[in-house]
Amino acid sequence: MSQGFRQSQAGLHTWSGLLVGWILYLIFLNGSVSYWREEITRWAQPEIGATQNVQTVAHGAIAHLTKVAPSAKSWQIELPSERASGAITTYKPKGKPVSGGFRRPDPTRTLIGPDGQVATARDTEGGDLFYRLHFDLRYMPVIWGRWVVGFCAMFMLVAIVSGVITHKKIFADFFTFRPGKGQRSWLDGHNALAVLALPFHAMITYTGLVTLMVIYVPWGVTANYPSLKAYYAQSIPKTKPLKATGQAAPMADIGLVLKSADEVWGGGHAGLIRIENPGDKASRIVVTRRASDKLVDGRWEITFDGATGAVRSSVAPQSSGMIARGGMIGLHAGRFAPLTLRWLFFLSGLAGTAMVATGLVLWIAKRRQRLPDPARPYFGFWLVERLNIGAIAGLPLAMTAFLWANRLLPVNLANRADWEGHAMFLTWGVTLVHAFVRPTRRAWIEQLSATAILLIALPIFNLLATDRGLPATLAAGDGAVAGTDLTLLALGAAFAAIVLAVVRHKPGTDRRKPARVATQPAPRVELKPALAEVEA
Repeated sequence: MSQGFRQSQAGLHTWSGLLVGWILYLIFLNGSVSYWREEITRWAQPEIGATQNVQTVAHGAIAHLTKVAPSAKSWQIELPSERASGAITTYKPKGKPVSGGFRRPDPTRTLIGPDGQVATARDTEGGDLFYRLHFDLRYMPVIWGRWVVGFCAMFMLVAIVSGVITHKKIFADFFTFRPGKGQRSWLDGHNALAVLALPFHAMITYTGLVTLMVIYVPWGVTANYPSLKAYYAQSIPKTKPLKATGQAAPMADIGLVLKSADEVWGGGHAGLIRIENPGDKASRIVVTRRASDKLVDGRWEITFDGATGAVRSSVAPQSSGMIARGGMIGLHAGRFAPLTLRWLFFLSGLAGTAMVATGLVLWIAKRRQRLPDPARPYFGFWLVERLNIGAIAGLPLAMTAFLWANRLLPVNLANRADWEGHAMFLTWGVTLVHAFVRPTRRAWIEQLSATAILLIALPIFNLLATDRGLPATLAAGDGAVAGTDLTLLALGAAFAAIVLAVVRHKPGTDRRKPARVATQPAPRVELKPALAEVEA
């Protein structure tokens, strides 16, 4: 491979990473945290505990819907998994639909606790905020956010490929780390983090693009279908709605229906129940399989007769294209992953986050030595350096502020879930301002220190202000909430270690070779006349 080609790839790697680096950092960090989406939501609602029996919750949900919406057009019940608590019920009334939708409160929504009774818990997005943020962004139309994320993901894919080409000794460099060497240390760390989880980085970036490929590259669909609606109608077929007869009929026992679905799937688990025409002779129960049961993300459904409980039909992904796409989506989301593999995904995601962060810092470290006057850097250098602080140190602090808002905001506050998100982004805005007004070194130390303190203090506050503190959850065997508190403590300790390293770090002196001083050639001495004079 020619040196010129490798050098061209080095420039491509540098600028493809820098131009969208701060958004990639947000995507990687929030995407990594999203592997614990359900656990964070559990932690964010300390009023309810873990689900012990799904059928108890399902019966309670049916009883509630029968009471509040007996004549509704349809009911829907989101069943809990072992990682979540309680069920969420909604219904669609006959006639004009109730106003609601994405990021807007649904007036038909009710939380059913583990005991099957209506539960009262604080309004929160929980882990869904981080999950949605990593591909929808925030405060903009969803479609715009997905276009921005897709654009940045493509830059990330370019940076990965060009980075492998650029570093011809990348695998050898993986085993080399030279601390305290300034720019060399940042490059060693960047290389090690990149190689450590290189297959994961490539996989998560490519599969992330595949999840929304119909938006980014729709030409395959438009070439074969008259419209996107026709494509979805064939790829995700929907059953025709049943017309109610008006004849009342008791509903089949939901526990037996769930048991039958599990048997048909060979040990699978129901994740969603949709009941059409409840209480009518023409009712229908559609049970959707839990996403965590299978690697392939797709439509796994069984349709039952609502009155008798008999199986009417069963669907599963059929075409090779849909199975391949569903497999990539499932691999990206990691819902299928058991606990050990989920931890591996999470740590690999953090390695990717650190890879992006070290790349951004390396850009600064590499150019600092070239500054004519480090005390007066040019505007571009000054801007990137300050944005690095606000993004790399500020975002974790803002995410921690979201968790604190979950605990401190009044439980009955209107639009409480929205204000939790607002608290996060207001904090992030403050960190950006702080990065521009404080000396660089002090800004790093202050923001990282605040994150460490707030992370460690969260489990302590949780212990004092709620009945879901660490000792109680450990005693109850509630691994989701206890694990979240322990992870917060571990992350707080990690940030404290980073602060200590920054405090102890002594900025290196400029190791460049001093420029040569131009000197005048020594005057030529003529010896012959002198010798002749001596001889005389």
